[in-house]
Amino acid sequence: MGFAARAGALPVVLLIGVTSLFAQQEPSTKPLPDAPLPKQEPAPPKHESPLQATFEILGRRSIFFPDLAASSGPLDAKQKLELFAGKSVAPSRFLSSSLGAAIGQARGSLSGYGGEWGGYGKRFGSSIATGASTEFFSTFLFASLLHRDPRYFVLLRGRPMRRIGYGLSRLVVTRTDSGKEAFNWPGTLGPLFAESLANSYLPVSEQTAGRTFQRYGIRLGFTGATNILKEYWPTIFRSLRIERIAPGLNPDSPPAP
Repeated sequence: MGFAARAGALPVVLLIGVTSLFAQQEPSTKPLPDAPLPKQEPAPPKHESPLQATFEILGRRSIFFPDLAASSGPLDAKQKLELFAGKSVAPSRFLSSSLGAAIGQARGSLSGYGGEWGGYGKRFGSSIATGASTEFFSTFLFASLLHRDPRYFVLLRGRPMRRIGYGLSRLVVTRTDSGKEAFNWPGTLGPLFAESLANSYLPVSEQTAGRTFQRYGIRLGFTGATNILKEYWPTIFRSLRIERIAPGLNPDSPPAP
């Protein structure tokens, strides 16, 4: 009886085993493809402030005017010392001294130096020396002691009269290391100390208080005119389409190493 029961149950067990085997052999369902992502609209362009646009144009330090600001961060004393050295040997310094010496010789100024090439060389050398001492006092010494930023920050936008007025105002107004505006003590004291020091190598006729302050006034006027040129320096190069040969004036150029 027990054998018959087991024999009757055998077909049922076989049926269950065959059903399980076919169920395991059924092909697995393929995963459904991912739903397409919604099309993303491009982000609207960000509004650039004049200061950001300035830094994009002056992405690299200018060779002709090394003091054109290319970043908003402050300079430490070492960087101000390096800027003093760079401005003292910049092409703008040699060009201005060359033209100044030629104009001075044509007008007969610094008559103690004489004429011809010897007189021109003395005028050129004294201009280079006075320019370097001006940068030492203004760009490094007083700027470090009084925490002033000796760089020129281009306004870049605005009507011509506004930009010219801004350039002239930099004679008496400058930025501090913290980014605020303050009186430009380095820019006013530096040239005065430099012209006083120049009395040690200029002709005797120049070594008077009157002549010293006269040269000081001329130097301040020359600085104001140079500021106006600095203000339009990026615009000049962009309009002439020669950004590629002007480091610091090409927004697409890679950052300086």
